[in-house]
Amino acid sequence: MADLVCNDLSMTFRVPGSPLEVEALKNINFTLKKGELLSVLGPSGCGKTTLLNIIAGFLNPSGGEITLGDKSIEGPGVERGMVFQQGALFEWLPVAKNVDFGLRMKKTSEEESIALVEKWLDIVGLQGFGDTPTYQLSGGMQQRVALARCLVNDPDLILMDEPLGALDALTREKMQSLVLELWKETGKTIMIITHSVEEALLLGERLFVMAPRPGRIHKEYRLPFAERGLTKSLRDVKQDEDFAEVREEILSMIWNMEEEIMSGA
Repeated sequence: MADLVCNDLSMTFRVPGSPLEVEALKNINFTLKKGELLSVLGPSGCGKTTLLNIIAGFLNPSGGEITLGDKSIEGPGVERGMVFQQGALFEWLPVAKNVDFGLRMKKTSEEESIALVEKWLDIVGLQGFGDTPTYQLSGGMQQRVALARCLVNDPDLILMDEPLGALDALTREKMQSLVLELWKETGKTIMIITHSVEEALLLGERLFVMAPRPGRIHKEYRLPFAERGLTKSLRDVKQDEDFAEVREEILSMIWNMEEEIMSGA
Protein backbone atom coordinates (compact mmCIF):
# COMPACT_ATOMS: atom_id res chain seq x y z
CA MET A 1 0.00 0.00 0.00
CA ALA A 2 1.67 3.21 -1.22
CA ASP A 3 0.35 5.66 1.40
CA LEU A 4 1.71 9.22 1.41
CA VAL A 5 2.83 10.25 4.90
CA CYS A 6 3.83 13.79 5.89
CA ASN A 7 5.44 13.93 9.34
CA ASP A 8 6.11 17.35 10.93
CA LEU A 9 6.86 18.85 7.52
CA SER A 10 8.15 22.43 7.52
CA MET A 11 9.59 24.81 4.93
CA THR A 12 11.42 28.10 5.47
CA PHE A 13 12.58 30.34 2.63
CA ARG A 14 15.33 32.92 2.95
CA VAL A 15 14.50 36.32 1.40
CA PRO A 16 17.17 37.09 -1.27
CA GLY A 17 19.55 39.88 -0.20
CA SER A 18 18.10 39.94 3.31
CA PRO A 19 18.56 38.11 6.62
CA LEU A 20 14.79 37.71 6.80
CA GLU A 21 13.17 34.29 6.52
CA VAL A 22 9.64 33.31 5.52
CA GLU A 23 8.11 30.29 7.25
CA ALA A 24 6.01 28.87 4.42
CA LEU A 25 4.94 25.63 6.15
CA LYS A 26 4.99 24.43 9.74
CA ASN A 27 4.08 21.11 11.36
CA ILE A 28 2.23 19.57 8.42
CA ASN A 29 1.06 16.12 9.46
CA PHE A 30 -1.25 13.83 7.50
CA THR A 31 -1.53 10.43 5.87
CA LEU A 32 -3.09 10.13 2.43
CA LYS A 33 -4.09 6.52 1.90
CA LYS A 34 -3.88 4.73 -1.44
CA GLY A 35 -6.90 5.55 -3.59
CA GLU A 36 -7.97 8.67 -1.67
CA LEU A 37 -8.87 11.94 -3.37
CA LEU A 38 -7.65 15.04 -1.53
CA SER A 39 -8.25 18.68 -2.38
CA VAL A 40 -6.28 21.50 -0.74
CA LEU A 41 -7.65 25.00 -0.44
CA GLY A 42 -6.68 28.22 1.27
CA PRO A 43 -5.88 31.92 0.83
CA SER A 44 -2.89 33.10 -1.17
CA GLY A 45 0.36 32.56 0.69
CA CYS A 46 -0.82 29.58 2.75
CA GLY A 47 1.77 27.24 1.20
CA LYS A 48 -0.50 25.05 -0.96
CA THR A 49 1.83 24.97 -3.96
CA THR A 50 4.92 24.74 -1.74
CA LEU A 51 3.46 21.61 -0.15
CA LEU A 52 2.69 20.12 -3.57
CA ASN A 53 6.18 20.91 -4.86
CA ILE A 54 7.76 19.18 -1.85
CA ILE A 55 5.64 16.09 -2.46
CA ALA A 56 6.59 16.20 -6.15
CA GLY A 57 10.26 16.34 -5.14
CA PHE A 58 10.90 19.77 -6.67
CA LEU A 59 11.75 21.25 -3.25
CA ASN A 60 13.50 19.79 -0.22
CA PRO A 61 11.76 20.63 3.06
CA SER A 62 13.56 22.47 5.86
CA GLY A 63 12.36 19.92 8.39
CA GLY A 64 10.29 16.81 8.84
CA GLU A 65 9.91 13.78 6.64
CA ILE A 66 7.70 12.78 3.75
CA THR A 67 7.37 9.22 2.45
CA LEU A 68 5.44 7.40 -0.25
CA GLY A 69 5.12 3.75 0.64
CA ASP A 70 8.40 2.78 2.30
CA LYS A 71 10.52 5.36 0.47
CA SER A 72 11.47 8.89 1.54
CA ILE A 73 10.78 11.54 -1.08
CA GLU A 74 14.05 13.29 -1.87
CA GLY A 75 13.49 14.29 -5.49
CA PRO A 76 11.20 13.72 -8.49
CA GLY A 77 10.24 10.12 -9.21
CA VAL A 78 8.19 8.09 -11.69
CA GLU A 79 5.85 6.96 -8.90
CA ARG A 80 4.51 10.54 -8.77
CA GLY A 81 2.86 12.21 -11.75
CA MET A 82 2.27 15.97 -12.04
CA VAL A 83 -0.41 17.88 -13.93
CA PHE A 84 0.26 21.61 -14.12
CA GLN A 85 -2.16 24.51 -14.63
CA GLN A 86 -1.02 25.12 -18.20
CA GLY A 87 -0.28 21.50 -19.07
CA ALA A 88 3.47 22.13 -19.65
CA LEU A 89 3.19 20.36 -23.01
CA PHE A 90 5.55 20.35 -25.98
CA GLU A 91 3.15 22.25 -28.21
CA TRP A 92 5.21 21.73 -31.39
CA LEU A 93 4.86 17.95 -31.06
CA PRO A 94 1.78 15.91 -31.98
CA VAL A 95 -0.48 14.68 -29.20
CA ALA A 96 0.86 11.10 -29.19
CA LYS A 97 4.47 12.28 -28.83
CA ASN A 98 3.48 14.36 -25.82
CA VAL A 99 1.68 11.46 -24.19
CA ASP A 100 4.49 8.93 -24.76
CA PHE A 101 7.28 11.24 -23.54
CA GLY A 102 7.73 9.40 -20.23
CA LEU A 103 7.54 6.03 -21.96
CA ARG A 104 10.34 7.07 -24.32
CA MET A 105 12.45 8.17 -21.34
CA LYS A 106 11.92 4.71 -19.82
CA LYS A 107 12.78 3.12 -23.20
CA THR A 108 9.45 1.30 -23.39
CA SER A 109 9.13 -0.72 -26.60
CA GLU A 110 7.46 1.06 -29.51
CA GLU A 111 4.70 -1.54 -29.72
CA GLU A 112 3.81 -1.23 -26.04
CA SER A 113 4.01 2.57 -26.19
CA ILE A 114 1.61 2.78 -29.11
CA ALA A 115 -0.89 0.52 -27.33
CA LEU A 116 -0.67 2.49 -24.06
CA VAL A 117 -0.99 5.87 -25.79
CA GLU A 118 -4.06 4.72 -27.74
CA LYS A 119 -5.60 3.33 -24.54
CA TRP A 120 -5.22 6.56 -22.58
CA LEU A 121 -6.21 8.86 -25.42
CA ASP A 122 -9.39 6.83 -25.67
CA ILE A 123 -10.00 7.04 -21.91
CA VAL A 124 -9.61 10.85 -21.80
CA GLY A 125 -11.78 11.32 -24.89
CA LEU A 126 -9.07 12.12 -27.45
CA GLN A 127 -9.29 9.04 -29.66
CA GLY A 128 -8.19 9.89 -33.20
CA PHE A 129 -6.17 12.95 -32.13
CA GLY A 130 -2.78 11.25 -31.80
CA ASP A 131 -1.30 12.87 -34.91
CA THR A 132 -2.81 16.31 -34.25
CA PRO A 133 -0.31 19.10 -33.47
CA THR A 134 -0.83 19.95 -29.81
CA TYR A 135 -0.94 23.71 -30.44
CA GLN A 136 -4.11 23.22 -32.50
CA LEU A 137 -6.07 21.90 -29.50
CA SER A 138 -8.30 23.93 -27.18
CA GLY A 139 -7.27 24.51 -23.58
CA GLY A 140 -9.56 21.75 -22.32
CA MET A 141 -8.23 19.27 -24.86
CA GLN A 142 -4.64 20.17 -23.94
CA GLN A 143 -5.41 19.41 -20.29
CA ARG A 144 -6.76 16.02 -21.41
CA VAL A 145 -3.40 15.43 -23.12
CA ALA A 146 -1.64 16.39 -19.87
CA LEU A 147 -3.79 13.91 -17.92
CA ALA A 148 -3.08 11.15 -20.44
CA ARG A 149 0.66 11.91 -20.32
CA CYS A 150 0.58 11.58 -16.54
CA LEU A 151 -1.54 8.43 -16.39
CA VAL A 152 0.26 6.53 -19.14
CA ASN A 153 3.25 6.21 -16.80
CA ASP A 154 1.08 4.49 -14.16
CA PRO A 155 2.11 6.65 -11.15
CA ASP A 156 1.01 5.72 -7.64
CA LEU A 157 0.21 9.34 -6.82
CA ILE A 158 -1.16 12.06 -9.13
CA LEU A 159 -0.48 15.67 -8.13
CA MET A 160 -2.51 18.47 -9.71
CA ASP A 161 -1.65 22.16 -9.33
CA GLU A 162 -4.67 24.27 -10.35
CA PRO A 163 -5.08 22.02 -13.43
CA LEU A 164 -8.45 23.48 -14.45
CA GLY A 165 -7.96 27.11 -13.39
CA ALA A 166 -7.44 28.51 -16.90
CA LEU A 167 -10.51 26.85 -18.45
CA ASP A 168 -13.91 28.40 -19.17
CA ALA A 169 -16.77 27.39 -16.85
CA LEU A 170 -18.37 24.75 -19.09
CA THR A 171 -15.07 23.08 -20.02
CA ARG A 172 -14.00 23.19 -16.38
CA GLU A 173 -17.13 21.33 -15.29
CA LYS A 174 -16.58 18.66 -17.94
CA MET A 175 -12.98 18.23 -16.82
CA GLN A 176 -14.04 18.00 -13.18
CA SER A 177 -16.31 15.10 -14.16
CA LEU A 178 -13.42 13.49 -16.05
CA VAL A 179 -11.12 13.74 -13.01
CA LEU A 180 -13.77 12.00 -10.88
CA GLU A 181 -14.25 9.26 -13.48
CA LEU A 182 -10.50 8.66 -13.74
CA TRP A 183 -10.18 8.55 -9.95
CA LYS A 184 -12.88 5.91 -9.69
CA GLU A 185 -11.78 3.85 -12.70
CA THR A 186 -8.05 3.79 -11.93
CA GLY A 187 -8.06 3.72 -8.12
CA LYS A 188 -5.22 6.25 -8.17
CA THR A 189 -4.37 8.48 -5.22
CA ILE A 190 -4.95 12.10 -6.26
CA MET A 191 -4.05 15.38 -4.58
CA ILE A 192 -5.38 18.55 -6.20
CA ILE A 193 -4.60 22.18 -5.35
CA THR A 194 -7.29 24.72 -6.21
CA HIS A 195 -8.40 28.26 -5.39
CA SER A 196 -12.05 27.41 -6.08
CA VAL A 197 -14.10 26.42 -3.04
CA GLU A 198 -16.72 24.72 -5.22
CA GLU A 199 -14.06 22.73 -7.05
CA ALA A 200 -12.41 21.69 -3.80
CA LEU A 201 -15.77 20.40 -2.53
CA LEU A 202 -16.54 18.55 -5.76
CA LEU A 203 -13.10 16.97 -6.18
CA GLY A 204 -12.19 16.10 -2.61
CA GLU A 205 -13.49 13.21 -0.56
CA ARG A 206 -11.02 14.76 1.87
CA LEU A 207 -10.42 18.52 1.93
CA PHE A 208 -7.76 20.52 3.77
CA VAL A 209 -8.33 24.22 4.40
CA MET A 210 -4.91 25.76 4.97
CA ALA A 211 -4.09 28.90 6.92
CA PRO A 212 -1.06 31.16 6.34
CA ARG A 213 1.67 32.61 8.55
CA PRO A 214 2.98 29.96 8.65
CA GLY A 215 1.20 27.57 6.29
CA ARG A 216 -0.62 24.86 8.22
CA ILE A 217 -3.69 22.65 8.00
CA HIS A 218 -6.42 24.71 9.65
CA LYS A 219 -9.32 22.28 9.23
CA GLU A 220 -10.00 18.94 7.53
CA TYR A 221 -13.31 17.85 6.03
CA ARG A 222 -14.47 14.42 4.88
CA LEU A 223 -17.06 14.94 2.18
CA PRO A 224 -19.64 12.94 0.17
CA PHE A 225 -19.73 15.16 -2.92
CA ALA A 226 -17.03 13.45 -5.03
CA GLU A 227 -18.90 10.14 -4.73
CA ARG A 228 -22.18 11.87 -5.57
CA GLY A 229 -20.58 13.40 -8.65
CA LEU A 230 -20.00 9.92 -10.06
CA THR A 231 -23.75 9.28 -10.34
CA LYS A 232 -25.23 12.79 -10.52
CA SER A 233 -24.40 15.82 -12.65
CA LEU A 234 -22.06 18.21 -10.87
CA ARG A 235 -24.62 20.96 -11.35
CA ASP A 236 -27.14 18.91 -9.38
CA VAL A 237 -24.56 18.14 -6.67
CA LYS A 238 -23.96 21.88 -6.23
CA GLN A 239 -27.69 22.34 -5.58
CA ASP A 240 -27.63 19.98 -2.59
CA GLU A 241 -28.41 21.75 0.67
CA ASP A 242 -25.42 20.31 2.53
CA PHE A 243 -23.09 21.35 -0.33
CA ALA A 244 -24.24 24.98 -0.01
CA GLU A 245 -23.86 24.82 3.78
CA VAL A 246 -20.25 23.60 3.68
CA ARG A 247 -19.39 26.00 0.85
CA GLU A 248 -20.58 29.00 2.86
CA GLU A 249 -18.75 27.81 5.97
CA ILE A 250 -15.45 27.52 4.09
CA LEU A 251 -15.95 30.79 2.20
CA SER A 252 -16.46 32.59 5.53
CA MET A 253 -13.40 30.86 6.97
CA ILE A 254 -11.16 31.94 4.08
CA TRP A 255 -12.69 35.44 4.01
CA ASN A 256 -11.79 35.91 7.67
CA MET A 257 -8.23 34.71 6.99
CA GLU A 258 -7.90 37.20 4.13
CA GLU A 259 -9.20 39.99 6.35
CA GLU A 260 -6.60 39.17 8.98
CA ILE A 261 -3.86 39.21 6.36
CA MET A 262 -5.00 42.60 4.98
CA SER A 263 -5.23 44.12 8.44
CA GLY A 264 -1.75 42.89 9.31
CA ALA A 265 -3.01 40.87 12.23
